[in-house]
Amino acid sequence: MLLHIVARGRIGRSPEAELVDRYLKRIVWPTRVSELPDRGGREPERVPQSRRVLLDEKGEILGSAVFAERVGRWRDDGVREARFLIGAADGFSDAERGEADMLLSFGRATWPHLLARAMLAEQLFRATSILANHPYHREG
Repeated sequence: MLLHIVARGRIGRSPEAELVDRYLKRIVWPTRVSELPDRGGREPERVPQSRRVLLDEKGEILGSAVFAERVGRWRDDGVREARFLIGAADGFSDAERGEADMLLSFGRATWPHLLARAMLAEQLFRATSILANHPYHREG
């Protein structure tokens, strides 16, 4: 299953970009990052059998193990792509939220989109590690 991050804004060469790259390189599943301008631009065409996840402050707050279980279930159900969207500064509209398969939140605090991208990359690495029984994740 492809793990695809679609993010508004350019990350450029920055410390956050280094973190994203560090975690994405460690994931053994196929990954892709698509950047869109802050306004306009078109999301890449959706593939059949995909899931669309919006990172949104109104979304579910999941522990890492629960998130991994959900990603694993999608994989086992034959989902070809899990697409994670990170919006611009104003987030997503109610209509966009309504079209999503899942809303995911990293807590009630507001995070800059560059940090949200790094946090998402780490959680995707952690989820794939949990599913592979790799010792990276430790339940406390």
